Amino acid sequence: MARSDLGAHLSARRAQVTPAEVDLPSYGPRRVPGLRREEVALLAGVSVDYYVRLEQGRERTPSAQVVDALAVALRLDEDGRAHLFRLAGLSPRARSAGVPDRVDPSLLALMDAWPGNPAIVYNRAYDVLASNTLADALFHDWTHSRNLMHVVFTDPAARTFYADWHEVARNSVAGFRLGHGKAPDDPRVRRVLAQLLDQSAEFAELWRRQDARGKALAHKRFDHHAVGPLTLTMQTFDVRSAPGQELVVYHAEPASPSSEALALLGTLAATPATP
Repeated sequence: MARSDLGAHLSARRAQVTPAEVDLPSYGPRRVPGLRREEVALLAGVSVDYYVRLEQGRERTPSAQVVDALAVALRLDEDGRAHLFRLAGLSPRARSAGVPDRVDPSLLALMDAWPGNPAIVYNRAYDVLASNTLADALFHDWTHSRNLMHVVFTDPAARTFYADWHEVARNSVAGFRLGHGKAPDDPRVRRVLAQLLDQSAEFAELWRRQDARGKALAHKRFDHHAVGPLTLTMQTFDVRSAPGQELVVYHAEPASPSSEALALLGTLAATPATP
């Protein structure tokens, strides 16, 4: 029997947890740096045979108690735990496979009312559905793509634009997988996934890690070709009126060099181009 999505996920996640992280002694040669199957079974309080059957796809209907115990054993955060429950079929999928492309006009007006804060709305496939003027300037008017995953993994300039590219790449893939898990049949998500697996070996490597983690409060460092370095705080909000859409707003620390650079970027964006 082919390995299930749940089995593949469990296998990948145990490879990311070392015995020391869960207070287990390490003994004998290891084929992977992470936990052995019997160690996960011990931590979760299930038999080794049952856990092996889960990984191999011969058992596909674990109870909620088992899934919760596995989440603890694998040190999953809340996003990772929710993703594991979805893979086990113990939480509802999105009611609709697609995410509306239309952004509510009142939200667009709100974004435009923040001239000093770059703001974007994107869907589960990381397509940018809406952006205000300052966000357009920050992301170079989307000259490469209006898909953030394509920007990170297929734009050669991304490695200088994102000062912490490797961290951005890891977090982007983890967020993309979380959205994929919520609606695995979404045709746009599937299309972007196929493109990235084909075009980026680094994306494919990170995808195999099976990280699933949503965006949260974070600091991002950019190196913009027009205004230089910026460190911005990023806040992410679910758009409740359009499930699957997320609003991201960036801001700089007041009176900081980044705040001055962001203000300069706004001035440049508002200045008509010379014919």
